[in-house]
Amino acid sequence: MIKQSKHLPVFDRPPQGGNLNFMKKRKIIPYNPKLTEYARQHRNNSTKSEILLWQKLKRKQMYGYDFHRQKPIDNYILDFFCYELMLGIEADGYSHQLIEVQQKDTRKEKRMNQLGITVLRFTDQQIFNDMFNVLLVIEDFIQKHEANNSPHEK
Repeated sequence: MIKQSKHLPVFDRPPQGGNLNFMKKRKIIPYNPKLTEYARQHRNNSTKSEILLWQKLKRKQMYGYDFHRQKPIDNYILDFFCYELMLGIEADGYSHQLIEVQQKDTRKEKRMNQLGITVLRFTDQQIFNDMFNVLLVIEDFIQKHEANNSPHEK
């Protein structure tokens, strides 16, 4: 059973200049409530690569954007998710090299795209050995997003 997000729709910040007459409702993203406990368990048992990447994303360190760990979306769980950017980030371990897991990843990514979510994927090795470029890819996404969206759509 899919439910709407437990977060009620809220309004984005008004555009610069304080025009309060223009407000935009946030999109409600469905999630499966049965995944909530599973996601909590994953947060408490994160992989080393997830922990390393989380150190760079938490507390709005990435251009002030709020990322969440192990976020249930529809019938899936994204390793990291930023609502304002509609961006999911996946840290793929060794098992993601297996054909069955790659097929599942493809279905997951297709569904996220249908919901308007872009998914960036990084291997554990990229996170362990090349964090600088991993962060550059995320920063590039944010800069392109900001260039293509007005301040109220941030």
